Amino acid sequence: MGMNKQSFMRGTFILTVSSFFTKGLGFVNGILLARFLGAEGVGLLMIAHPLLPLFITLTELGLPVAISKLVSEAEAKGDEARVKRILAVSLSVTVTLSIVLTSVALFGSKWIGSIILADQRAYYAMVAITPIIPIVAVSAVLKGYFRGRQNMNPLAISDIIENLAQIIVILGVVNILLPHGIAYAAAGAMAAAVIGEGFGLLYLFSMFKWANRRNPKANPLLAADASPQRDRTLRDLLHIGLPMTGSGLIHSLYHAFLPLLITKSLVLFGVGVEMATKQFGLLAGYALQLLFLPSFFTQSLSTALIPAISEASVDNNSQLMHKHMDLALRVALIAGLPCTIILYLWAEPLTSIIYHAPEAGALLKIVAPLFFFFYFEAPLQAILLGLGKASTVMWNYIMTNIFEVSMIFVLGSNFGVKGVALGFGLGIVLLTFLNFFSVAGTIGIYFDFRIMFKVGIGIIVMMICGLGTHSFLVRMHVGQTIELFGALLISLLTYAATLQLTRALRSGPKTPTITPIS
Repeated sequence: MGMNKQSFMRGTFILTVSSFFTKGLGFVNGILLARFLGAEGVGLLMIAHPLLPLFITLTELGLPVAISKLVSEAEAKGDEARVKRILAVSLSVTVTLSIVLTSVALFGSKWIGSIILADQRAYYAMVAITPIIPIVAVSAVLKGYFRGRQNMNPLAISDIIENLAQIIVILGVVNILLPHGIAYAAAGAMAAAVIGEGFGLLYLFSMFKWANRRNPKANPLLAADASPQRDRTLRDLLHIGLPMTGSGLIHSLYHAFLPLLITKSLVLFGVGVEMATKQFGLLAGYALQLLFLPSFFTQSLSTALIPAISEASVDNNSQLMHKHMDLALRVALIAGLPCTIILYLWAEPLTSIIYHAPEAGALLKIVAPLFFFFYFEAPLQAILLGLGKASTVMWNYIMTNIFEVSMIFVLGSNFGVKGVALGFGLGIVLLTFLNFFSVAGTIGIYFDFRIMFKVGIGIIVMMICGLGTHSFLVRMHVGQTIELFGALLISLLTYAATLQLTRALRSGPKTPTITPIS
């Protein structure tokens, strides 16, 4: 097949750049919705949304990750017939499931709405978002295919197309529907998301057809393979996909249950219900949003890592596996540590300037040091998925959720919202360590510890220069915004310069000594 396979680093770079643009477009999208719909309209969107992640999880059955892994393995062996079988089986499963679930969601919408919608005006928005289920399902299969081929361009461009289309439709449709009432305008905003996804799918499909232009028989929907081979392919897909579905279902249910748990623990601490809701907003809406913002680079890294590790494991190329792993952990350290230091040192100025909520800074300070481990968690999970350890990922996640629920409830009811923040941070630390020891027990962990010394020097120089600049600008009385962003700019420039001087950005030794840690 005519397909541009990319190196692991190139694929990661493409996804990181597109993720940066997608985050920016998503931010613009959020601002537009807030301006057009106001708090009430955005509230209706939030109320209409809870069933969607659950339905998408059930439709995808964890297949995108399974496809990515199995396609990269088949390609490593040069088995094009298996690639076609993987696509044919995946599409038939997801299309069937999405038709069933979309029908259930549409025909049962009145009944579902009467049970789950806190505000019945959100009914139209819930119905408007339902057609997204089959579009997302087919897109997920094609994205898994391109990931497996290690061609990240279609993924990157389709994400940008989706967001741009959504913004254009929101600008037109929401303004037209607003005079008819907030419920219809909210439904129009949901329809914009469906149209955006539709444009993304059209682009992915055209890229798939173009990639297979020299091989007209490559249409997976026409692939007529022997039944035993199809059954074996389905079994292989579900072996990875079902544990991922389990993780997705737990994730959806856990996050639906989390606001209730947090507000309940705060009420037990002695805070009124309204204040508990406000404090939950400060933690989840402000502090955690800032913490998750820089994580797009580890998510991009993880997407590229799954097929790269799969291919290396098929070839039994232990050295290449550890080279990818070393690079992933190195990037997580080099990018994650300065983000953690910045979010800790300048927590209150950041929350004051961005949200006009300096009280969220105290919560940011509690979670930021523990959140450093989050930058390692996604790459470690991707390595486990690349090695076919999807069930290990699921059990690590279940154990973490049980621990996190206990910590949030105990610490929250004893120490208030600061206890909740601490419980959340401790959950991230546990999940990272569980994934670390799972990888270590499977293939061993190699890490060049000299990089830690070099990054440490960079962080010390960054802190001295950043804090010095901040205090100088404060004395100059140039205003809080210039004081903060001037300090951040100097911090990042001196950090980058120090890394360059210590050659921290160079890759490690060519033939590492692999020390299993178990």
